[in-house]
This record gives sequence, structure tokens and C-alpha cells, in this order.
Amino acid sequence: MTQDRLTKTVVDRLEPREKDYFVWCAKLSGFGVRVWPEGRKTFVVQYRIGGRGSPTKRKSVGVYGKVTTEEARKAAEAYLASAQLGNDRIEAERKVRAEMTVSQLCDEYIEHGMSLKKASTVATDIGRINGHIRPLLGKKKISAVKRQDIERFLNDVAKGKTAQDKRTGKKGRSIIKGGKGTATRTVRLLGGIFTYAVNQGYLEANPRAGVKVFKDGANERFLSSDEMSRLMETLEQAETIGLPWTVREGAKRKHLPKSAEHKREIVSPHVTAAIRLLILTGCRLREILNLRWTDIDFERGLMMLPDSKTGRKPVLLSNPAIVILQDLPRVGQFVIAGSNPDKPRSDLKRPWDRITRHAKLQDVRLHDLRHTFASMGAAQGMSLQMIGALLGHKSPETTARYAHLTEDPLRRGLNQIGEAIASKN
Repeated sequence: MTQDRLTKTVVDRLEPREKDYFVWCAKLSGFGVRVWPEGRKTFVVQYRIGGRGSPTKRKSVGVYGKVTTEEARKAAEAYLASAQLGNDRIEAERKVRAEMTVSQLCDEYIEHGMSLKKASTVATDIGRINGHIRPLLGKKKISAVKRQDIERFLNDVAKGKTAQDKRTGKKGRSIIKGGKGTATRTVRLLGGIFTYAVNQGYLEANPRAGVKVFKDGANERFLSSDEMSRLMETLEQAETIGLPWTVREGAKRKHLPKSAEHKREIVSPHVTAAIRLLILTGCRLREILNLRWTDIDFERGLMMLPDSKTGRKPVLLSNPAIVILQDLPRVGQFVIAGSNPDKPRSDLKRPWDRITRHAKLQDVRLHDLRHTFASMGAAQGMSLQMIGALLGHKSPETTARYAHLTEDPLRRGLNQIGEAIASKN
């Protein structure tokens, strides 16, 4: 409780702590602000109807920064005045909200439930909402969604089904490609949306609870030793003598090379360096493409990524990675230079396609180089904890997908024990 009225000055001075806490206004009982560990501040109203033995009702009336202290105070006054007359507005609103559709809940979640997510994650989540959740569940009332509905939704997304499929039985097209990985991630997002609904008091329980999703990494691809050798040879050839020109089936005549000198294509050293860095660091593609020279500390041998998927993080550099960076020409502020030196390169799709076709690599994505980095670490006997640290995983569960890769070093150790025992005979 503050000593007097809760004002903008008072709210501004509130510092985050290890755990969230409340500060209540001394002038308007039941009006307060909640301060979260990450610094977010939300205004709340709290009251009881029926005396001390009655349950406490609490509701957020705005996020500080989006609403002012006085705007939140007026909203709280309306709830408290209604409570004085014996009317529970929060419960009445909960019942109304419980009748909202999944699509309406998604609208509210996009507006209020994504404030702590990165922009790239928000874009991906909105794509999954519009591509799968709205078409398959959007018209359903949130109070009517059961665990069985989400299990059915999981399988429908895995098979690439859309609402059109379910109505007509005909094959339709999803906005986002289906698959088990997409299905798992979309159901997890859906669970987060329903968690938001529970926290807001719209539902008593999350219908996603108890739904078993597909295991992550079912379609992960790891390069074998032979494939890795072919890739490295191709990278060397691409940046020196160039890759032979190949014409895709169906290409128009005007796209064919006009003279013999164009029958080989030299690939930019920045492209080959990016691919090598993906292999040597286990970084994600955007982490490498967005890398600036100012993010590299050659003296300590590390990259300090300011905005990775998991936030700011350091990445240790091996000696081969340092050599690649030291030998790379500096063109602008970004390490991997593109056509515009003041902007990061957008992607590596075209050169990666050329390189993998020449190296005869089937179904290999750039992200599979991250998996390959982890698999090679496991092959060298590294623990899952060490692999997770090098990849920047925040959760041990994320690294657990590579657990099966540790079988090879275990088998080598088992064979060594067996050979030692056998030698005693």
C-alpha cells in the first residue's frame, strides 16, 4: 500500500524485483498496480462481494504505457462502484467472454498476449493462427473446445487438412504447410492462447492439458561424414573455379548461358563463409546473416549476438571459425555482405540450392547444419548439457532431442570395455 494516491510518478518509480508484486492505492481501496520481474506494469482492480469469507475477484484494467494511471483509475472505480451495489462485473464479463469464439480469442491474444515475444515469433505465430487455428477451430466457442477437439486438430494439421477439407472431403490447401512438426508447434501455441484465456478468467481449465503432441525432431536431418566431405569440397570449388552451370528442367531459352565463359559461376566468399559459419557455430541462419562486425570480439574469440531467438547471447568461436572471419573481406557493417551493404542479406536460398545440387545432397535445409553441429558434438563424446550450452538452449528439454546421438560414443566406450575384458582371456 502506498502512503497516498497512486499516481504516474509513483508508478514510474516502481522497480522490478525477482518476483512480481502489488502496490495498492491508499485513496482508492481495491485499485493497484502489479509489477512483473521483466519490468511490465499492469493496473488491477480487486474486490470481494459478500464479506471476508467471499472469494477475491481481480482483473487487469490496462497495461501501463498503453493506458494512463488516471484512465486505469476511472476503469477501476466503475468496477468497485458496481461491487458496492452487489454486482460482480468481473464474473459477468467472464461469462460473456466464455462465449467468445476461438477466432475472437485469437484477436485478443494477438493484441494483448504477445507483448513479450520477439517480432519474428509474433509473425510466425500469427501465420499459424491464420493458417490453421482460425480455419479449423475459429468458429467454435472457447467454452465448447475439449481435449478431443485439440487432439483432432493436431492430426488434421499434421495431414495438412483445412476447413474446406472437413466440409467437402476434398483436398484443400493450407496457408502454412502441414506436417507433424508444424502440428506440434501450432498445438503448443494454441495451448498458450488458452492459458491466456484461463489467466483472464474466461475459462476454468485449459483444454490443451493432456494432449500428447508429436515428438520434436522427427524429420531432423544430419549430414553424414561423406556428405560433409562433399559439401566442403563443393564450397571450395564454388569460391575458386566456380560451379558448373546447370539448367533446370523447363527453363526458358533466354535464361541459358550465352557464351562458354558463363558456364561456371563463382559464388561470393560471403555466401560460402556464411555456410561454413553455420556449420562451425551451430547458429541459426538469421543469427549469421544479421551478424555485424561490431558483434565480434576477436581477442576473446566470441560473437555477442544482440538479438537471437532466445535473446542476447554469446557464441564461442572455434579457431577455424575465427580464421574464416579474419579472412573475409569487410563490405559494410554486416559480416555477410549482400547487395546493399547497409542491410543484412535476406537469405541464401539460391546459392544453397546450387551448392546442394552440385554436392548431391538430398533434402538438406540450412537449418540442418545446426543439427549436424550438434550431432558432431555428440559423436565427439560431448554431454547433452555441453551441446545445449553451445547451441544456446535455455531449456534441457530442447537439447533432449539429440539424446539418441550420444549412443555412438557410448558404444565406442562399451567396445573398449569389451576388448579389455576379452584380452584377459
